[in-house]
Amino acid sequence: MSEDFAALADRAADQHRQRPGHGLFVSWQGLSLADIRRDLLRRLDAAGIHAVDQEVRFLIEHALAPARLAEALADPVLAPWQKLFDLADLATARLTRKPLSQVLGTQPFWTIDLAVTGDVLTPRADTETLVEAVLSRRPSARSDSLGRSVELVDLGTGSGAIVLALLHERADWTGLGVDVSSRALAVAQANAARVGVSERVRFLQTSWSHALADESADIVVSNPPYIVSDVLTGLEPEVRDFEPHLALDGGEDGLDAYRVILDDLPRILRPDGLFALEIGYDQAAAVSGLARAAGLVGVEVLNDLAGLPRVVLGFRNCSSR
Repeated sequence: MSEDFAALADRAADQHRQRPGHGLFVSWQGLSLADIRRDLLRRLDAAGIHAVDQEVRFLIEHALAPARLAEALADPVLAPWQKLFDLADLATARLTRKPLSQVLGTQPFWTIDLAVTGDVLTPRADTETLVEAVLSRRPSARSDSLGRSVELVDLGTGSGAIVLALLHERADWTGLGVDVSSRALAVAQANAARVGVSERVRFLQTSWSHALADESADIVVSNPPYIVSDVLTGLEPEVRDFEPHLALDGGEDGLDAYRVILDDLPRILRPDGLFALEIGYDQAAAVSGLARAAGLVGVEVLNDLAGLPRVVLGFRNCSSR
């Protein structure tokens, strides 16, 4: 029995040594949770990570859940070594500059919480400007003369953030999330179940709107890739090294996706249909010009909370085809 126990202990020790956070966990031996917190603050700051106070709190509370940081600082029993080892694994991953959303596996967006992997962009607060804009222009139920509910299309859906946030707010809407990446669509499908709207959304693997029928959408939304190709190498490591370039690279001038999307909007939008596109801070004039050149009307630019241009929206006029 003693030999069996020793063998089990050796195997457990080997497994612990193979965990990514083993070295960090060993360095914490004899430290209190307060000391570990201070160590993490120092390490994340040295790694060039911003907002370290907030990030460390997120890491600790994720590892110690359901205990909050203040509770665990006051009661050491809430921070057993098993959970501190989990914290060491999480912190080690973050120190590689892996995005916090991918380390924790989730990201809050609007009023929902979404699963995030390396196959999708992390949903960002800037994109909530687009969600708010659509909701303000379609404030209540709206069906056409045939009794159809509002059909929302999200081009380049990624994690599903935009379409799912909107469907979560409008129980009478249905949606379609389009993406060329099957891996991204798998994440979006899982998020639809997570949010509780699976019965009102479907997903399609295709390039932009080419496979969509004429006049099939009341609302089209998109956060397309809009970063100039030459700029990608200068991005923060969290974006450059861990997020899919397919969802970032907008081509030589950052406008490749907008040209494709806007050119086809007059075909797929129903009369008076609404579109809303997220843009880069310096792309308002160019994207607005493309929209007007496509025959779309009521084109306007909305700023985000930082006061930067973030959304171009407008409509298909009844006579635009």
